[in-house]
Amino acid sequence: MNINTLPNNSLFKLLGETADELNVDAYVIGGYVRDLMLKRASKDVDILVVGKGIELAKLFAKKINNEKKLVVYKNFQTAFIRWDNWEIEFVGARKESYRDNSRKPVVENGSLLDDQKRRDFTINALAVGLSKNVKDKFLDPFDGLSDLKTRTIRTPLEPEKTFSDDPLRMMRAIRFAAQLDFNIEESSFNAIKKMSDRIKIVSIERITDEFNKILASNNPSKGIELLSLSGLLNYFFKELEDLKGVDIKDGKAHKDNFNHTLKALENIVDKTENIWLRWAILLHDIAKPQTKKWKDKTGWTFHGHEHLGANMVGKIFQRLKLPKNEKMKYVQKLVLLHLRPIALVTNEVTDSAIRRLLFDAGDDIDDLMMLCEADITSENPKKVKKYLKNLKLVKQKLKDIEEKDRIRNWQPPVSGDDIMHVFGLSSCKEVGIIKNSIKEAILDGVIPNQREDAIKFMIKEGNNLGLKPVNKLK
Repeated sequence: MNINTLPNNSLFKLLGETADELNVDAYVIGGYVRDLMLKRASKDVDILVVGKGIELAKLFAKKINNEKKLVVYKNFQTAFIRWDNWEIEFVGARKESYRDNSRKPVVENGSLLDDQKRRDFTINALAVGLSKNVKDKFLDPFDGLSDLKTRTIRTPLEPEKTFSDDPLRMMRAIRFAAQLDFNIEESSFNAIKKMSDRIKIVSIERITDEFNKILASNNPSKGIELLSLSGLLNYFFKELEDLKGVDIKDGKAHKDNFNHTLKALENIVDKTENIWLRWAILLHDIAKPQTKKWKDKTGWTFHGHEHLGANMVGKIFQRLKLPKNEKMKYVQKLVLLHLRPIALVTNEVTDSAIRRLLFDAGDDIDDLMMLCEADITSENPKKVKKYLKNLKLVKQKLKDIEEKDRIRNWQPPVSGDDIMHVFGLSSCKEVGIIKNSIKEAILDGVIPNQREDAIKFMIKEGNNLGLKPVNKLK
């Protein structure tokens, strides 16, 4: 393999020249080489140095006039720098050992082979020489190239040792299976099932980072299915596991909400890379186990699961150390509203109902409709066709009403200050009553969303409350 045939080879040329100045052997190793073989774009480059990786990193940073941006981790003998859209990590060849209840390795200097043995999977132990003594030398000590061809995830050493040393590798195995659409080799997957409880010593932040990468992949449902089959999911996301199962009574069964959720996730993968919309899909039915009830006349019901589900989002985000900010509120909103468009499908679509949906969803209405389309997972083609047709009607209604009434991200045409000015009031409950009446009148189509009409309605409502105008609005 010739490194000079690679795109953007100026980076590798400079790295090789820098290693030669220090008279050390340097290799590009791991994910970049793997992705190169798979013809996948990659900006992450790991540089393995047989010697002191930090010294190479410092000299490289000096050559590119970027010494201030170099980050050094002395305890792990690694360094990191960003340059020209590349993210480059330097590490000296090392061997590692782990205590039973810790993910923090004891790091010692090692040989090139020692370093490759500590790699998580065979496909991540591939390396190409950069410096003059090893120029263009292709290293594949564990037959990772064959595993790339057969699309297999396999550990370089005994799986139990690889996963015991670093239990996060169990999550990474599943993440690569989802990202690359590979299969995990049988003994490796059996080891994950056997050792799944060891994931408990890993920080939730690291687990969530891997889970987010699975969710952002092209095969998130495959990844989540593997997490469940391996037993890992139950240790950090039991709410998803609880969606499993079907109860039957009097010959009536509800759908398996775990499988339904994964199918809904599959439906949306090709339409959006928005990971928070994918989170909303994942959690839209999360409260169904808690709200499931049997009613003799109607069968299985899940009344209120959207409200309880929205409340559960906050608790789940807190436990998984996900951001408790606008992203969380966005997911909560979509979970809360996900039944509204579906309800409009089966009932007469009134302008008032459309206005209220636009008001509540705001700029997230398009994402909400995307979620609702993905939520249609029936195996009956006629039923799917019917629901999609009706959702299309709702979409057109949304567009028509928005163009006419401008309800999305609605701002009241008459403010609380306007009401206080006209009636000579200070802040009081009557101001809130009038303001809410104006909003309801606009959403119900009683008055248009226009300032003049709102002022007239405001005065009428004030009179009904025994208030008289004392000032005029400009």
